[in-house]
Amino acid sequence: MATETVKVWMSQYFGVLQRSLYVACTALALQLVMRYWEPVPRGPVLWAARAEPWSTWVPLLCFVLHVISWLLIFSILLVFDYAELMGLKQVYYHVLGLGEPLALKSPRALRLFSHLRHPVCVELLTVLWVVPTLGTDRLLLALLLTLYLGLAHGLDQQDLRYLRAQLQRKLHLLSQPQEGEAE
Repeated sequence: MATETVKVWMSQYFGVLQRSLYVACTALALQLVMRYWEPVPRGPVLWAARAEPWSTWVPLLCFVLHVISWLLIFSILLVFDYAELMGLKQVYYHVLGLGEPLALKSPRALRLFSHLRHPVCVELLTVLWVVPTLGTDRLLLALLLTLYLGLAHGLDQQDLRYLRAQLQRKLHLLSQPQEGEAE
């Protein structure tokens, strides 16, 4: 539902309710996954931190990284207008005849909003993969959601050019001799 083709089709048939319908379908899909998830109790385990000191430190490190990740996701969501994210503001503005809420935002704010999903994806991948024990069921969930994030939320060309320029600038800085180094 995140592809441009589906968004256009849904906008034609559902109009301003498109975003709210997307959020409702996503919530329903997540509820179904959580309700009917069956763990694989005796399945193969890809990795497990069982020996000391790993059995103490790896779960603690995973816990700390999960807390940091969820706090970052929450803080990024606070930057967004939550009613707009859920599709409620679009319906409200439509009923009042105020137009599209995004049309009232500055171009810089729009660009910021388009980039905020990338840190959320990285944090979600951290939550999926940084675990003390990775069994078959968790591996399947992590693989499917990683595939979804890679296909549905890829970087656009402008993002790639920016990241490539930043990487080359940093590599150039690192390759220069430092002051005080003997040559």
